[in-house]
Amino acid sequence: LTPRGVKQAARVASWLDRQLPEGTRVLTSPARRCEQTALALGRKYKVRPELTTDTTVEQLLEVAQWPHAKNAVLIVGHQPTLGETIAHLLPLHHPSCPVRKGMVWWLRTRERDGQQQTIVTAVQSPETL
Repeated sequence: LTPRGVKQAARVASWLDRQLPEGTRVLTSPARRCEQTALALGRKYKVRPELTTDTTVEQLLEVAQWPHAKNAVLIVGHQPTLGETIAHLLPLHHPSCPVRKGMVWWLRTRERDGQQQTIVTAVQSPETL
């Protein structure tokens, strides 16, 4: 990470640490900058080789066990896969959603009236924290 990236990771990690439930699984790409970002959380994390820059939406969802994971899952990954996954889950009428470096998109799933829904719980930028 650049010096600016280190500061952003620390701000985001501080916010996430206050928000994330106990038992959250943190999964990161093997890319050095992703590991540095995950390390800023001060929690255990697991490097997943499937979370590279060419990961597909389907691979990311499988690694995260979406929507059936028992606990919250935090993915530290890459564009365009993160934006494509957001667009797929919401669903947006565009194949991808722009996601800036350091941003947090917190998505949840629920069932309502027999339909599974994806809910945006929070969107945070390092600059606003």
